[in-house]
Amino acid sequence: MTDDAAPADHVDDPDGRPWRAAEVRRLLAFGAPSLPDGSGARWLDARGRPDPSRPAQTWITARMAHTYALGELLDVPGCGTLADRALSGLSGPLHDAEHGGWFASVGPGDALDGTKAAYAHAFVVLAASSGVQAGRPGAAALLDDALDVLDRRFWDDGAGLLVDEWDRSWTVLSTYRGINANMHGVEAMLAAADATEDPGWLERAVRVTDRVAAWAEATRWRVPEHFTADWTPDLELNADRPRDPFKPYGSTPGHSFEWARLMLQLDVATGHPGRRTEVALRLFDRALADGFDGRGFVYTVDWSGTPVERRRFHWVAAEAVAAAEVLAMVTGESRYGELAASWWGLLRRRFVDTDRGSWHHELDAHDQPSATVWDGKPDIYHAVQALLVPDLPLSGSFAESARLES
Repeated sequence: MTDDAAPADHVDDPDGRPWRAAEVRRLLAFGAPSLPDGSGARWLDARGRPDPSRPAQTWITARMAHTYALGELLDVPGCGTLADRALSGLSGPLHDAEHGGWFASVGPGDALDGTKAAYAHAFVVLAASSGVQAGRPGAAALLDDALDVLDRRFWDDGAGLLVDEWDRSWTVLSTYRGINANMHGVEAMLAAADATEDPGWLERAVRVTDRVAAWAEATRWRVPEHFTADWTPDLELNADRPRDPFKPYGSTPGHSFEWARLMLQLDVATGHPGRRTEVALRLFDRALADGFDGRGFVYTVDWSGTPVERRRFHWVAAEAVAAAEVLAMVTGESRYGELAASWWGLLRRRFVDTDRGSWHHELDAHDQPSATVWDGKPDIYHAVQALLVPDLPLSGSFAESARLES
């Protein structure tokens, strides 16, 4: 087999739809051991075994709840039970009954991280919204609670953005402001709008998105990730820590791909298709020029577009192919479909782990499995969503798209 050939067990039909459907089910099966009960999702190692030394984290539990809710909407057996276990973790051990909101993590044992982060809370909204769409018990009450917390604690109406991080008792607000939390906030608001039919969440998503578009235009379509308390871009933050998994230095091409997709979904949700297509194209093309080195996607670049961290992450490749697929739908241009087809080939060759399951989360600069930034395989969310994009109708949220398809 040549390096450019897809593995034989992945060759089925020209458009790959049967392979994508089978791969979704393979990923859902791989992730199942993370949810043996309702105490929160376990961190999975490279073989899919729960790691007892790691805590149950809210953001991973919420992603699992969302993903298995999608599986339930798509009639994948067993997914409803797994979604319920994840939602129970969010309603139970990970919820702060004393102060409200959600802990960053609990365990092992009595350990607890009481940080209240917008990033994790956005995923709780996403999980609950998808749970509502899938008809899961308790999801509606969880969504009401999560939206109330997002509104009262994180939404800065003057800025039209989400603040980033509080202490457990909601007493001390960090001076850091971040776009990653706002990106997933937009994703959560789109999902909430579909689940509640409240257009106010779309209005907020528009405010966040258009603010980010203006910042990106001012920095040659590289999205600033980090900000000071008054929302001034802090372009040199973590220059000495380029491998930070959540706050890396520079611009992150994978996030630009993700923003491009979200902008197109927002246009569909608001009934204004095409309004942000030009911005999405600019973000996509800049991310492609900066982030693709001919063999794969780098993690981060500096403000001239020079790669800083050349390691490859599965989520970056997944977001790149998802953005290309959505642009192909929206524009009808063959270029994007051709890029998507090429990148699916890259994903199959480099990231899909046919021996141990799931996808390699990290490759080094030579495309070999690595664990410098991310160890194990705790996350199937990006991969499942990318696999679903080509085969579902485009809407504001994946749960709505799955509901429309079912």
